[in-house]
Amino acid sequence: MAESAKPRVLILGGVGFVGRNLTSYLVKNELVSKVRVVDKVPPATGWLNEDHKAVFKSPIVEFKSANLANQASCSKVFHDDSGAYDVVFNLATETKCGQTDEVYKERVLDVTVNCATEALAHGVKRFIQMSCARVYDCDKVSNTAGRNWMVATGDLVVGMQEESTENSPLNPWTQVDKFRLKSEEALAQTEGLNYIVVRPAIIYGIGDKQGLTPRLIIGAVYRELNEKMKLLWTADLKMNTVHITDVCRALWHLRNVGGRGEIFNLCDKGHTTQGVISTMVSELFQIEHDYFGTILSNLARVNMTSAVEESNEKHLAPWSTACARDGIENTPLSPYIDKELLYNKHLSVNGRKIEMTGFHYDVPEVNVKLLKEIVEDYVAMGIFPPSLETWKMLV
Repeated sequence: MAESAKPRVLILGGVGFVGRNLTSYLVKNELVSKVRVVDKVPPATGWLNEDHKAVFKSPIVEFKSANLANQASCSKVFHDDSGAYDVVFNLATETKCGQTDEVYKERVLDVTVNCATEALAHGVKRFIQMSCARVYDCDKVSNTAGRNWMVATGDLVVGMQEESTENSPLNPWTQVDKFRLKSEEALAQTEGLNYIVVRPAIIYGIGDKQGLTPRLIIGAVYRELNEKMKLLWTADLKMNTVHITDVCRALWHLRNVGGRGEIFNLCDKGHTTQGVISTMVSELFQIEHDYFGTILSNLARVNMTSAVEESNEKHLAPWSTACARDGIENTPLSPYIDKELLYNKHLSVNGRKIEMTGFHYDVPEVNVKLLKEIVEDYVAMGIFPPSLETWKMLV
């Protein structure tokens, strides 16, 4: 395809975890003629690895700093004298839990409304909104949706009725997810906008800081402490996953797939649980692990704030010690996990609908090698203590 015939793409929130990987995917595979990356955080201070830094220096990549919650600032990034953008990926959303409703309104809902308004005004062909699978009700999943899926595909899967399909009941777990759902609703009210919504399971891979990485860091902490890692609830707690490479491939696939307002889940085939992840983390860092179980965890839930604060404090001190020992003065990585993510809520997601459009998952399930890649990338960047790379000590 001639360079001029390739799509022009605008990635909002493009310095974040998904954004940097999506930019890399588009550039390396020569899929676009131009990528404009927009973020409040410049690439120079965004903790990019060397590979991502090189991608951002590509002649077809342009960076613009903007506060998308500000309508005037948002309007400027959509304007381009060289032409309109064909596809807009809205990844610009607050991702941290524990913020106020005012913060989420500004950084999630207002950003989405502003960007959707400008996309419509500038004639964008497809607007792809990143949401999250935590908008589903983890307790009341539609059995009808599961049965309909089996009738449509003939694909009987164990536990299907426990998985959230795109038609399952909604009940967002966290405050940020409530505003993600409000953003989806706002898009539906933007008449004339050709948009798609993506609801991924836990995204992990190189550059991840909030998906599985906190659990990797906690595993490293227990290696530092030389203690058994104990976790709330049980091994059966569902924590379904999807690798960042499949997320990027799916986002690009959806540029011309699906009708206006259609929703697509993204989830691998591994049926990942807390037990699966903890076993891999334990193997990686050569530690033991166990669970408090339902009874003790429910007792902790009575005063979850205090229990989580105590746990986070226990993890932060040895993490800081290991960083200091290895000469790491500044790192964006932390073992901190917000209490909203530690309740007994199952993230069980059916990601098969997108496969009916011709998409396939290249990474069918999480494995130790993929988790190791995350850690080794951060060690190479000088932000993860190399003394905790236990597997290298065994070579």
